[in-house]
Amino acid sequence: MSPESCPALVLNADFRPLSYFPLSLWSWQDSVKAVFMDRVSILSEYEQEVHSPSFSMRLPSVIALKEYIQTSRYPAFTRFNVFLRDSFSCQYCGLRKPTQELTFDHVIPRSRGGRTVWDNIVTACCTCNTRKGNRLPHQCGMFPQQKPWRPHSIQLQENGRAFPPNYLHQSWHDYLYWDTELDPI
Repeated sequence: MSPESCPALVLNADFRPLSYFPLSLWSWQDSVKAVFMDRVSILSEYEQEVHSPSFSMRLPSVIALKEYIQTSRYPAFTRFNVFLRDSFSCQYCGLRKPTQELTFDHVIPRSRGGRTVWDNIVTACCTCNTRKGNRLPHQCGMFPQQKPWRPHSIQLQENGRAFPPNYLHQSWHDYLYWDTELDPI
């Protein structure tokens, strides 16, 4: 197994992942550097070792920061965070789609004074967004399934837990809390 296939799960000082989606992972190089700079504690290790002429160590698989990083109360307004808030589902037809098939829609179109803010943007599939066009919801009979809102970071983290990554190392299971039971690797 190459070191490149040994990322470390990064936990905050409270032993929760810094992020669930995307999962907070550091490369083996970044995790080893953080160990040497005494910024993290190693909670679990891979069997894989790295060596220098005078030193060898097993690669960390789970690390926890020694100093707590306060997450901002409100996440940045980004396309990805809008998709995550809306669980990657079109707010008009309700279908969950891959990100490349999603866009965001101004509930009140910009041409009608709508702004690009949390409270006026919803996730839409390309078909629904085109069908709605620059009309108001009552003009086209298309109303979002939920009213757009500005989420807290914790709410996005909770939504992110609904989308476990494809790969989870066995040593990470005790630190990740998804609503579904995880299959062993």
